[in-house]
Amino acid sequence: MADTIRIDKWMWAVRLFKTRSIAAEACKKGLVSINDTVAKPSREIKVGDKILIKRNPVVYHFKVLALTGKRMGAKLVPDFMEDITPPENLEILEMQKYMKWSDRDRGTGRPTKKDRREMDEFRDF
Repeated sequence: MADTIRIDKWMWAVRLFKTRSIAAEACKKGLVSINDTVAKPSREIKVGDKILIKRNPVVYHFKVLALTGKRMGAKLVPDFMEDITPPENLEILEMQKYMKWSDRDRGTGRPTKKDRREMDEFRDF
């Protein structure tokens, strides 16, 4: 087994990204860093490196436990990486999940006349 491997290939192999090209694109956009240094797709990683992946609104943290260049089943992933994302970051996802109901995508439509009356009645109460 090799001592180092490309970051884009490893992230694809451990199922952090669906395709290697998506992993490479994330690196090019500056969304991936290794040991607090922004990584290019060709950057080599080794066992023990800490990888940060920015996916709004959370920054995920992973520790490299082993290297592989071949895509694996989801059950084998814990042997190759450890998720060390702080719990505070994951709480943001939980809060966002519960806040979704009040958020309406822009341009998805206006309230109906009935909805408008109910909102007016609620405000006047």
